[in-house]
Amino acid sequence: MIKKILLVLLVVLVIMQFFRIDKTNPAYPAEQDFLTVENVDHEVGEIIKQACYDCHSFETIYPWYSNFAPASWIIKDHIDEGREEMNFSEWSTYKEKRKKHKFEECYELVSEGEMPLKGYAIMHSKANLSDDQRKLLVEWFKNASKH
Repeated sequence: MIKKILLVLLVVLVIMQFFRIDKTNPAYPAEQDFLTVENVDHEVGEIIKQACYDCHSFETIYPWYSNFAPASWIIKDHIDEGREEMNFSEWSTYKEKRKKHKFEECYELVSEGEMPLKGYAIMHSKANLSDDQRKLLVEWFKNASKH
């Protein structure tokens, strides 16, 4: 009986691999990008790129395990949700009120340790922010929200 269950699970797992995700990053004008529009200094920009851009931009770098379902489906869902919530690649298209709100959300979520997501930071060591990096981002986003 156990052998039959394992065989069925194996077959289902193999069939799942035929349902691939779209890993295409849409093209976008560079002048719309957050780092360009906000003229972010290098240190802060690098932290944002490493900790945020995979889910919140059109510059996603898909990891090797995104080639295998069902992990690929979960990753794609997270990316789609992240881009919908805030997309750094479309930053210049946001109205000033929305930008201010996003800055406020950023410093709140980063300061509370809710972003980057813990699961993401575990799998991507560069996104695992040190206390100093977290403090730097919080201060940067807080100052940006005031302008």
